[in-house]
Amino acid sequence: DVPHQKYLCSNCNNILKKALQTLCGHRYCSACLSWIVRNNKNAICQKCKEEDPSTLSEGSLLAEERAFGDAAINKEISELKVHCVTLGCGWSGIMKNFEEHQSLCEYALIPCHTGCGHVVMRKKLADHLENGCVNNVTMCQKCQRSLSSSEYQPFQPSVSTVAGWRRNLSGVCSLGTFLFSENLSTSSINKDGCRFSEVGCSFKGSKEKIKEHEKTAVGSHMLLLLQHIKQLKASVCPAAKASHGFIPREKVISELENKLHVFENIVAVLNKEVETSYLEITTFRRQSELDQNIIRGLELKIAELHRCLTQKDAGLSSLHKSLLFSEQASYDGVFLWKITDVGRKLQDSVTGRAVSLYSPAFYTARYGYKVCLRVYLNGDGTGKGTHVSLFFVVMKGDYDALLPWPFRHKVTFMLLDQNNREHIIDAFRPDLTSASFQRPVNEMNVASGCPMFLPLSKLQSPKYAYVKEDTLFLKCIIE
Repeated sequence: DVPHQKYLCSNCNNILKKALQTLCGHRYCSACLSWIVRNNKNAICQKCKEEDPSTLSEGSLLAEERAFGDAAINKEISELKVHCVTLGCGWSGIMKNFEEHQSLCEYALIPCHTGCGHVVMRKKLADHLENGCVNNVTMCQKCQRSLSSSEYQPFQPSVSTVAGWRRNLSGVCSLGTFLFSENLSTSSINKDGCRFSEVGCSFKGSKEKIKEHEKTAVGSHMLLLLQHIKQLKASVCPAAKASHGFIPREKVISELENKLHVFENIVAVLNKEVETSYLEITTFRRQSELDQNIIRGLELKIAELHRCLTQKDAGLSSLHKSLLFSEQASYDGVFLWKITDVGRKLQDSVTGRAVSLYSPAFYTARYGYKVCLRVYLNGDGTGKGTHVSLFFVVMKGDYDALLPWPFRHKVTFMLLDQNNREHIIDAFRPDLTSASFQRPVNEMNVASGCPMFLPLSKLQSPKYAYVKEDTLFLKCIIE
């Protein structure tokens, strides 16, 4: 699948391998980061430069000791879906199994290990060695000639050959490494194969994979060793019979039993290695569980801190709104409303994007009625499209239960001439039967006022200074 950007190295832009996260939050392959630091003095994170050079800080300096392994992203990468692109291969799986597949892919092109120079598919290597490899030669134990694989034919071992096998099998080190015949061509030994390849194990891979394989495949190696011993017995015994007493049967069996004892010792050593490896794995798993618990605890703390910060942000926002309101609020029944960007707001009213504007709330007294103004710059009702409409709105207040209702105070509107020549003034007394002046049930009552407060032609006329520098002032006085 196409990988997410977070899985890509900030340097090579390929899938991260052994991901490290830097203090600035970007990720690098461990090898990429090592190369950058080794070849650049005071190296700066390239991603930080690309995203916003103005934010470069000490955290953008790259250093291996200041980066940490990103276990979470490595785990996610190991579960990514991948497929083999080798022609003819249909394998698909997850990333953590891909490296092992590469070492086993039957369709992969690999060089012949004999050094003949040919590159063949892995599944055709055996056929190449048997029929086409010029370097695949075998030393005939009988005639001492070097023969190609096609010329060589199995033969019944002679007494001297059996004795040679016995000599070659006699040297076994304490860790289970076999010392093979001196006349075995070094080119025929697969340097990338398991140490038990001579007894039938076909596993191949990197040194790390081979080491892991030899620790986990003790049982199968024991079976291969047992089968090899049986084959030796089957080969040696007929030869002993044919030699008419040159190698007594009892002596051969005794030597084979000695070999078996050596192999048992090898298996015991391998078992010890397996036990040691198991203990190491168990310790690692326990440490991993402890680390995971620590990580989970830190994640919970981070979540709690994030929640606290969110609450504090909300509190600060509320305080900011309260502060603005207290700065703008009036408590004496006189309110001056400054409206800026008049041209744009008038156009919004014409197009219907924002047909009206509400003023901030103000009060008739410190604990009086809460009210506001509502203006339609392009008019409303009978004044729509021809006049500016200005209305008075009674709002739900904190002290409504203590106030007399309906609202009965005289309201005066003023549009100020900024040259102080001719102010527009209009006033009205509330209709005590109107729902607009009863005690509010909702946040606001229905607006009431002057739908034909000022002709638009007069508002925009250059003879007057009602709009100056794209700003106008409305004043409301409540007696």
